[in-house]
Amino acid sequence: MQFLINTLETGGVEVHLQDMEKTRVSDHLDGKLLIAMPAMRDPRFERSVIFMCAHSDEGAMGLVVNKPAPDLEFKDLLEQLNITPDKDAPQIRVHVGGPVEHGRGFVLHSADYQASDATLRVNDRFGMTATLEILEDISHGNGPEKCLLALGYAGWGPGQLESELQANGWLTADASPELVFGDHDGDKWEAALASLGISPSFLSGSGGTA
Repeated sequence: MQFLINTLETGGVEVHLQDMEKTRVSDHLDGKLLIAMPAMRDPRFERSVIFMCAHSDEGAMGLVVNKPAPDLEFKDLLEQLNITPDKDAPQIRVHVGGPVEHGRGFVLHSADYQASDATLRVNDRFGMTATLEILEDISHGNGPEKCLLALGYAGWGPGQLESELQANGWLTADASPELVFGDHDGDKWEAALASLGISPSFLSGSGGTA
């Protein structure tokens, strides 16, 4: 499993997170949630809640936060990476972060943690780090207060996410640490809708496509 942050590749389009950070504008969705509409046709994103790590004119990158990886525990990943955790080290949850590059890992975390120049500071509540250093820190009790580990990511090329939003494939909402890092993954989709004052029963099954 790789832990890299400098360059992501999605659909043949390279998305450079540092460059995207420089080209952000106010209407971009960094630090927001994407909530899949009920009519989402892509089964990989059905009832997904995605935290947006970076969004600019060059593309977008996010992590699904409500799809736990089946039969995969943090301790098993540490063993594969030859990291020996302390006995009282936290066991953070492992998620499927998206359909792109499942062998690449990303840690979404609270903003109290900074790994030199390797942490992407999304806003004053969230950061994202994709290095072995953060796994070592977590395993020795020196990691962030809140975090989740995602394998893979969701990526969009220039204009792709905007087209999906215009087609009513997604709703957007503010991201709270309580929802993103909450323990009940199965409830996050409805909780995200509830943060907008929306009940799933009020959403039309034909209201959006992905």
